[in-house]
Amino acid sequence: MLRFFIITCLVWSVSPDTAPRECHTFTKLSIHSAITGTSLKVRLLLYTDNFTCAEILESPFPGSFNATKKTAFIIHGYRPTGSQPVWLSELVEGLIRVEDINVIVVDWNRGATNVVYSVASAHTWRVAEILKETIDQMLVSGASLDNIYMIGVSLGAHIAGFVGQMYDGKLGRITGLDPAGPLFSGKPRNERLDHTDAQFVDVIHSDTDLLGFKESLGNIDFYPNGGLDQPGCPQTIFSGFEYFKCDHQRSVFLYLSSLKKDCDIIAYPCESYRDYLNGKCISCGDDQLMPCPVLGYYADQWKNYSMLKDPPVTKAFFDTTSEKPFCRPRCHMAPDPESQGSDCGVPRLPMISAHKLPAWKTAMPSTPPLPTFHPPVASQILCYNY
Repeated sequence: MLRFFIITCLVWSVSPDTAPRECHTFTKLSIHSAITGTSLKVRLLLYTDNFTCAEILESPFPGSFNATKKTAFIIHGYRPTGSQPVWLSELVEGLIRVEDINVIVVDWNRGATNVVYSVASAHTWRVAEILKETIDQMLVSGASLDNIYMIGVSLGAHIAGFVGQMYDGKLGRITGLDPAGPLFSGKPRNERLDHTDAQFVDVIHSDTDLLGFKESLGNIDFYPNGGLDQPGCPQTIFSGFEYFKCDHQRSVFLYLSSLKKDCDIIAYPCESYRDYLNGKCISCGDDQLMPCPVLGYYADQWKNYSMLKDPPVTKAFFDTTSEKPFCRPRCHMAPDPESQGSDCGVPRLPMISAHKLPAWKTAMPSTPPLPTFHPPVASQILCYNY
């Protein structure tokens, strides 16, 4: 009798409200699945306060989901081997640590996993339709399109663009991380990501000569190292699969670096990488009217400046190191006729006058201030570790 009483008490104490919730994980498939092919199935993995435990997001929404918060969707791309993206867990953790938001991983591994790229690509519009159905339910629950942030990698960038088109560009923000080039390059804007798909669209291009998209797609398009041949990545096919994915994935790791805030990766608006190398972009706008944009999570601080242009699109270039956090010192030449070149390991820059080094400071609500630049004093070379 006593044992029955104890068991009853234990069962009663673990009510649905207090019982540990079940943790779901990304769908893991194998190369066998890629060879045989997979049918499309979309699972939405919700992370709130715990970045190690996901719930399935479906209607009715779980109690842990606060629709009034900012919600970030992470959308992966083509999965030729069926594995989980190596960067996924780190990205979820980084977003939750930097801001109190909902993070939703769009797991469409069943559909993205196929040895034939075109088969996976054909599913992108349907994935976008499924996401719209979920966002519609979120809006009924009190969400705002202003607070919807989509982060799309490769094919995922175009999926994010399709969702944005379905809402006439009213989504808060889309970040495209090396949007897929094959089967999308040369397409009209309604068949790919475009700067009109959200209130602000920022894009990082890191593999424009193979798997990525070369042309600009966003309000601001970042081209690390000119958008190709990333430092530290294999240069020959003899390196195996790493040769194909390293440059392509670098966009994600650059974005991750911005979440850790070890340093700011500063980019320079310019017409071309050649102009950047020739030092024509250092001032970031004459007379201190415009700051240099910051790559990654805080790129939206530059939104108001990008909208001053017609059309509101900007290309920005910068160089990186081969290792995390990828920030590379940038040297400004002081006006000394005897100064020739730089020993800071960056391209030689032409001399620029002191007034062209902007001294500005900008702060946005709920986000860190953009870096402050100061004009040179007595030194001939000023190196900034951005």
